[in-house]
Amino acid sequence: MPRVLITAFEPYEEWSENSSWLTLIELTRWFDAGDDLVTRRYPVDFQAVKHRLAIDMQQDFDLILHLGQAPGASVMRLEGFAVNMGSNHCPLADDGPAAYKSQLPLTAWTDKLHGRGIPAQVSYHAGTYLCNATLYMSQYYAAREALRTQSTFLHLPVSPHQVAARQKPMPSMSVPLMAAGVAMLLEDFLQRK
Repeated sequence: MPRVLITAFEPYEEWSENSSWLTLIELTRWFDAGDDLVTRRYPVDFQAVKHRLAIDMQQDFDLILHLGQAPGASVMRLEGFAVNMGSNHCPLADDGPAAYKSQLPLTAWTDKLHGRGIPAQVSYHAGTYLCNATLYMSQYYAAREALRTQSTFLHLPVSPHQVAARQKPMPSMSVPLMAAGVAMLLEDFLQRK
């Protein structure tokens, strides 16, 4: 059975909850992959994520899905590229390439999500903050250590509950719908193995 790691983030700044973590909690309530599915909640801190990811990746997962919150997003965004640049405009890895491209079937996954009524799109730029850095470092470690691991980053909208708590209109998506979307991607990956 393929081994899978799913990561999410803790709350940050003005957000008392993080839709990525809410989605991961919801997913683990009903999606059972046994010991082959490992979950992690990472802090919103690059050095801590870099350290914890390096340790986690020693388990040589087949698939890593990184989940992150994207306030203002109206769809699930499947990130196709990670660039070697942090928010300080310095390289994330001095000996790494300028960018990595996910080898996962993101376009096919987006089509599957649409077919199930889940708004999604392939995105070609994960930004230059922690989300991009997390995806870049997972690709970097996999290449450096010759791991079989494939990875991508899923940017998720905030939940309706988060919008209501802030009392400020913005796009949202229900946590059960986002969890169902993640489950669909996992099932598709497992069927292809």
